Amino acid sequence: MAEYVEVDVRGLSCPEPVLLAMDAMQDHPGKLIRVLGDEAHTRKNIEKMLEYEKKSGQTTVRPDGCFEIVFQA
Repeated sequence: MAEYVEVDVRGLSCPEPVLLAMDAMQDHPGKLIRVLGDEAHTRKNIEKMLEYEKKSGQTTVRPDGCFEIVFQA
C-alpha cells in the first residue's frame, strides 16, 4: 500500500486549501500527496493548481461526498 502525505482541507475556505496543498508539494518533493476536501470549488481550484504546476492528479469522489486528489509532489 502506498504511503501518502495527507492534507486534510475539509471545512477550510479558499485560498487556504490550495496553499496547504502547495506547501505539501514543497515540503515533500517526490512523495505522494493525498488531499481530502469537501467543497466542489476547492476541488476545482486544486485541480487548476496542479495543471498550472504541470502535475497530474487522480480525483476520486467518495460516498460521503468528500473528494480525494492524489498526486506526486
